[in-house]
Amino acid sequence: MGAELGKYKSVVAARSADKEILKGAQDGGIVTSLFAYALDEGIIDGAIVAGSYEEDPNVESTASQNHHWRPKPIVATTKAELLAARGTKYNISPNVSLIKEATRSYGLDKVGIVGTPCQMQAVRKGQLYPFGWRDVESSIALAVGIFCMENFPYQSILQLVEDHAAMKLESVKKMEIGKGKFWVYGKRGQVVQLPLKVTHKYEQPGCHVCMDYVANLADISTGSVGSPDGWSTVFVRSKIGDSVWAKAMAAGVFETQPIEKVKPGLELVSKLANEKITKNKNTLEARKTFGVGKALRNPYI
Repeated sequence: MGAELGKYKSVVAARSADKEILKGAQDGGIVTSLFAYALDEGIIDGAIVAGSYEEDPNVESTASQNHHWRPKPIVATTKAELLAARGTKYNISPNVSLIKEATRSYGLDKVGIVGTPCQMQAVRKGQLYPFGWRDVESSIALAVGIFCMENFPYQSILQLVEDHAAMKLESVKKMEIGKGKFWVYGKRGQVVQLPLKVTHKYEQPGCHVCMDYVANLADISTGSVGSPDGWSTVFVRSKIGDSVWAKAMAAGVFETQPIEKVKPGLELVSKLANEKITKNKNTLEARKTFGVGKALRNPYI
């Protein structure tokens, strides 16, 4: 496999061995299990995850604000808080914005953070050039990235679910993107699938210049693509990631299968990563004509 998958030490199909975590997980429950284990072992003191306005007593209880599907970054310091935040919400959660607060207001010395590929880039840039971050860069103990083709503003998710899928947002149990469709699952068992061509105009435009599908700069990155239903593909990328993953495996936190033995395998991950890069290169080329005289640089060349 080529540069599109970034550098990694190992890659496997995995799922959590914790049945409680799997119950509400998006796929294999990797991020929740990893952070729960790291909390238990003192590898991190807390993790910045995408919670929701639903859990925030300070926010007015209106239908649009007080809702599970509207993400809000939170600092989770217990397994219960991690469990409340599990699952993918498919819209923007500005997790990086909480890093300074996690170290100052919460006083955490070792912070875990989960985020999309662009957020992993921001974390690494902050560590390399810590202007205004003072000492924060050394507090990031575990950065977990999630595969991402594109993301949506909250308003877009509202439109897709309520207008296109004709379902109330509060009646949705789960959403996912897979097999060329955007899937919406209702709490009463109803399933609506939208073709991805419907969703394209709702995507955040900044996603169309991103060259990273698999969170190349994370310590560990994960996503459903490549692994069977209920499992996740996991890339272990850095020394830190390798150390934490090895300890978690030794403690029986995950079940794994060799990625070569599962379907659809790494070929599909590579295919989608290349599709994202090719599509977005075209956007970058088009931007050269905007008169600025300079397109955005591809950080992976």
